[in-house]
Amino acid sequence: MIQTTIKHLDAQIVEEELHLTLVELCQTCQVSEDLISAWVFEGVLEPDGQLPQEWRFSGSSLRRARLAQHLVQDMEINTPGVALALDLLDQIDMLKAQLKRSGHY
Repeated sequence: MIQTTIKHLDAQIVEEELHLTLVELCQTCQVSEDLISAWVFEGVLEPDGQLPQEWRFSGSSLRRARLAQHLVQDMEINTPGVALALDLLDQIDMLKAQLKRSGHY
């Protein structure tokens, strides 16, 4: 008997040149402006612009905000915890890239 394994890959291509306003990011991620503002305050997101009405978020910010939203909704992690988790994930990615470049991964 042959056994078949099906894997589901959910991916999204986002251009780095993408620039979303605060309202657009909130609508895309289905989160409140207050939560996005809290993420900016904690360093989770780093928009261009000084005031919230001037903020512009890149494609990488969109990916990061969606991951943050997943951590909040599915794992019930608070805002400081989201900032810590994303920083640790960034460090893991950086270390993996270094290992890959050195040929050890």
